[in-house]
Amino acid sequence: MLIPVCVIPVVRRKPHTLLSLFRKDQGNVESSMVLIPLLILFLVGLQIIIATNIRNGDLALAESDASTRAISGELAVSDEVIELNSPDPFTHIRVLVTHRRSLVPSIVPGLIELLGGAPSTNVKGVAIMEDVN
Repeated sequence: MLIPVCVIPVVRRKPHTLLSLFRKDQGNVESSMVLIPLLILFLVGLQIIIATNIRNGDLALAESDASTRAISGELAVSDEVIELNSPDPFTHIRVLVTHRRSLVPSIVPGLIELLGGAPSTNVKGVAIMEDVN
């Protein structure tokens, strides 16, 4: 008894070279449509984090400068002294306000200019001036 044998023709394909795999564009457009906005979003978030941290550091330094100058009585040119009226004739309250400005580095080129701002932080430090006797 003979068993029928099915013969399947073998198709020989041209072997893929590494260069031919790189030339295929399957998936490149979809990948760039996701990765480019995601990268921009990441950089914008990083810009906000850096600006916030620089502002918080400047605020701590401005408060420290205000406290030091209020205790010592030595004032800088940019300092403001505000005198408050008190109902008590023996109490004279003076408030020292210091200013500090610093530049924020630009991570995303043109983002700060697009939003219409300046790439800098401006903070104020406040302290009550002590009477030096």
